[in-house]
Amino acid sequence: MRKVITYGTFDLLHYGHINLLQRAKALGDYLIVALSTDEFNWNEKQKKCYFTYEERKRLLEAIRYVDLVIPEENWEQKVSDVKEYHVDTFVIGDDWEGKFDFLKEYCDVVYLPRTPDISTTQIKADLHKQ
Repeated sequence: MRKVITYGTFDLLHYGHINLLQRAKALGDYLIVALSTDEFNWNEKQKKCYFTYEERKRLLEAIRYVDLVIPEENWEQKVSDVKEYHVDTFVIGDDWEGKFDFLKEYCDVVYLPRTPDISTTQIKADLHKQ
């Protein structure tokens, strides 16, 4: 069984997120999503989420491509997650190109192209204009 892992906040879930999850799942048999906790988002990324961690987790668990949701609590946990869950492929959007190449020592690393014309940042900006 090939295991794939991806990381993200997945706030204001949209079709770009679904595209990423579908393409990530196509690279293996079992997809793990490491979901950024509220504390991690605020303390490390200075992001305030619209939905809580538990709400975002429930949304992800309802998506057929997602097999397991785990908490992302810090930047450094990726190597230990790959080892603990016996991950074969790490997947993330290509806006992070090159940033996670250090994981190639432990698994394949794939940077997927982002879905054009959609992002949570854009949705929030558009809502503030109204």
